Amino acid sequence: MAIIGGGPAGLMAAQRLAEAGHKVHLFEAQATVGRKFLVAGHGGFNLSNAEELSRFAGRYGAEEARFVSLLSHFSPAELRTWAADLGIETFVGTSGRIFPVAAHKPADLLRAWLSRLRELGVEIHTRHRWLGFAGAAGLRLRDESAGLEAAREFIIEPTATVLALGGASWAKTGSDGTWVPLLQELGVPVVPFAPANCGAEVTWSPFFKQKTGRAPLKNIALRVNDGPEVRGEIMLTEYGAEGTPVYALTPQLRAALARGGPAVLHLNLKPDLPAATLLAKLQQRRSGASLPDFLRKALHLGPPVPTLLREAQPDAASLGPEALAELLAAVPLPVAGLRPLDEAISTAGGLAFSALDEHLMLRQRPGTYVAGEMLDWEAPTGGYLLQGCFSTGAWVAQAIAAQLQPNRASAGS
Repeated sequence: MAIIGGGPAGLMAAQRLAEAGHKVHLFEAQATVGRKFLVAGHGGFNLSNAEELSRFAGRYGAEEARFVSLLSHFSPAELRTWAADLGIETFVGTSGRIFPVAAHKPADLLRAWLSRLRELGVEIHTRHRWLGFAGAAGLRLRDESAGLEAAREFIIEPTATVLALGGASWAKTGSDGTWVPLLQELGVPVVPFAPANCGAEVTWSPFFKQKTGRAPLKNIALRVNDGPEVRGEIMLTEYGAEGTPVYALTPQLRAALARGGPAVLHLNLKPDLPAATLLAKLQQRRSGASLPDFLRKALHLGPPVPTLLREAQPDAASLGPEALAELLAAVPLPVAGLRPLDEAISTAGGLAFSALDEHLMLRQRPGTYVAGEMLDWEAPTGGYLLQGCFSTGAWVAQAIAAQLQPNRASAGS
């Protein structure tokens, strides 16, 4: 049994297959496994989400129906049980996100996981790069553990293969998308990669950039054009804006930009204030009162809000109550583009599901299965990305185990 890729999907597939009694060899091109898993944990080790499963599956957009099955097979609740079995206690935060308790860092979970895999007999080969297929069932690999000058190429013919090579963001972790031509050689359709869960670029004026720099905006709501609002906190940056609400809206921004625009983020600075109440407060502004002082005292909107309003509408300071209320509820931020692919938390695009059967096995290469972020799905942050990787890894493992079990029975009869 061969698994190519040592991220969450590959490691989960390895554990499930080893638990089913199979001998597993895992090959990873980097010096260590789980590098992107560790990097992702630096910003808050969000493993999954306690959201109700039908709503959870909807986070995967066009692949919602498929993820109903995947999540039913390996759910967030089962993920918590799995972590507990490794000695990692978890809790559900106020937002519904699932985290390990504070005593456990990402490295602690990975260390415990690798220890379990060793106990199960999984052999992990780092600095081993997959070079492509060989014949009907073979894999070409290169052992780079002694350095490139002494690298050795070889071929293996496993009983089954799991490809879990990741997407194309954070290339330094090994998630670089270099596997794409190796699959395209087979005629397998691959949807071009695009950034997901990334910052949006806004062409600020030199004055705004100098005056504001990086500044947070809390308790706001965002929408793209006339779409639904997403609540949270964002950070205004030198290049535009970033933060969970921006990340959640990247699919809509990407689609609008692909159509040629407009792609406009509308920022509601007081989403909890009814429109009538907001207007009533603005009508209390006395003649001659400066806008920054009034916003700070009446609405608790300090810097960088006045500068942002001026950036969006140069005559903001002289607007009447009705026009100012409209502006505060929908500050337009015209998006010129998304941040580069390698800065994105995750990617859209990847190997098309049309190339796979219901077991996530390649139709054009029986015995080869695909899991994790290299598949063409995307989801917002909040635990959905890691859960998707865990669930697809568990899914292919059970499919392989089910396929090989009859063969084992036949061999013993």
